[in-house]
Amino acid sequence: MLIQAGLPVEIHDDHFARDEEDAVWLAEVSKRSWVVLTKDQKLRYRPLEISALRASGARVFVLIGGNLRAIEIAAIFEAALPGMQRILTSRKGPFIARISKDARITVS
Repeated sequence: MLIQAGLPVEIHDDHFARDEEDAVWLAEVSKRSWVVLTKDQKLRYRPLEISALRASGARVFVLIGGNLRAIEIAAIFEAALPGMQRILTSRKGPFIARISKDARITVS
């Protein structure tokens, strides 16, 4: 759905090992000026990842919606896209923004 909406999308596993440490891939993603879309809610609580996020300047959007199918996840990200774009143009990284099931975004 996101690709069909005209967004350039890169899949984690196409560039990194599935079990790559968050600190490693976060740094590389930030170096490439990519934006992270994830549903890994624990990312914002783990000290190593927070440190890597801060050091790299990563821009992360975390879906806080529980168990959802891929199509539901994509639909929520697509609905949140205007708000995400506003945040990306008005804020530099690092940041973690939470996206709820109703596509509401909260930046921390």
